[in-house]
Amino acid sequence: MINKKNLWFLTLFSLILVLSIYYITMPSELLLTNNKTKEKKKSEATVEVSKDEIISALKVEDDAEREKKIEELTVVLTNSDSSKDEKNEAYNKIKELNSSKGEQETLETKLKEELNLNAFVKIDGDKISVTVQKDKHDAELANNIMRCIQSNFEDNKYITVTFQK
Repeated sequence: MINKKNLWFLTLFSLILVLSIYYITMPSELLLTNNKTKEKKKSEATVEVSKDEIISALKVEDDAEREKKIEELTVVLTNSDSSKDEKNEAYNKIKELNSSKGEQETLETKLKEELNLNAFVKIDGDKISVTVQKDKHDAELANNIMRCIQSNFEDNKYITVTFQK
């Protein structure tokens, strides 16, 4: 007599056998045309980025980078093997990352209100990089941006301005 295990084995084996024979006897031209149409669809896809999206993309990239750093530091904080000094250092770095994000947003808002510019600001210690959405590279505008940003800080900062088309 055939028990349930043998019946399932024979059923699955016959199914695999039928599918493999079908695959082997299938014309190879059909497989090649399917692959070519998939490759064409992939190569035809293009991405166009508008001016507003450039600044948004920079902001999203910066946020993702910041979140990754915070996750790494949180692992140090929650690790029971970490010393008190390591935990204190990780906590201070997280605090610094959050405060720099707030400063960046403040500076972006200030540039929007005072100079009517859509800009991305990134603060890294005493270095501040500003990416402005403008077609025309204007030295006077760059100078005004630097003055506007420097007015928020008591210490001198190294400020760079980049114009994005």
